[in-house]
Amino acid sequence: MPRLAANLSMMFNEVPFLDRFAAARQAGFEGVEFLFPYDFPATELRERLSAEGLTQVLFNMPPGDWAGGERGMASIPGRQTEFHESVKRALDYATALDCRQVHCMAGIVPAGVSQTTAAAVYAANLAWATEQASPAGVKLVIEPINHRDMPGYFLNTQAQGAAIVEAIGRDRLGLQFDVYHVQITEGDITKRMEQFMPVIAHMQIADVPARNEPGTGEIGWSYVFRRMDELGYQGWVGCEYRPAGETVAGLGWREQ
Repeated sequence: MPRLAANLSMMFNEVPFLDRFAAARQAGFEGVEFLFPYDFPATELRERLSAEGLTQVLFNMPPGDWAGGERGMASIPGRQTEFHESVKRALDYATALDCRQVHCMAGIVPAGVSQTTAAAVYAANLAWATEQASPAGVKLVIEPINHRDMPGYFLNTQAQGAAIVEAIGRDRLGLQFDVYHVQITEGDITKRMEQFMPVIAHMQIADVPARNEPGTGEIGWSYVFRRMDELGYQGWVGCEYRPAGETVAGLGWREQ
């Protein structure tokens, strides 16, 4: 079984967010991730991590107007200045939390913007962002996301993501391989895992179709976890799922 990190945005919702660090540690997790840290001072989050002996594994850059439906800015023309500011803010938090990986969300391409234009903006923004992140000891990751959950999102397939990683450089950019998104968009999970393992920097899990914990849907998790180990994956696996019931009661799948 690989190293598991609790996603505090989705798990342990039985308690307020800041109390989820302790809840995760009590449940046996040594690492945590979440969507966004920006509602809380970095010093307060750092205190929670230190108090529980937890590693901050990953979080996302500011996504723009999340409540208004925005899901990142990296591929959106005309948002470059705001994107640059979001990179700087994310790196400030990464430094404070000693977080070595940050997810850069591509964004939903606006109507009337061609894929070619979006790709050019995305490439330039990622190149700039990795130039800022690398000296800070932070590796950026990009995640293909399925169109069922996020219609219009720019980055969808593992091959597309891997090509971008190779173009910018594996030392600066990595692929975030989310088993849930892979199964919905492409299937053939472990074959894609084998193919793209050289560029995978972070992995996440949830079952399909309801995005609940492993064992609640169609994926054969014993085999998936075994292949992660056999392929030599050394990173963290984020549990980015919505518990079907109470979080701790649903953790039996970890015994696979």
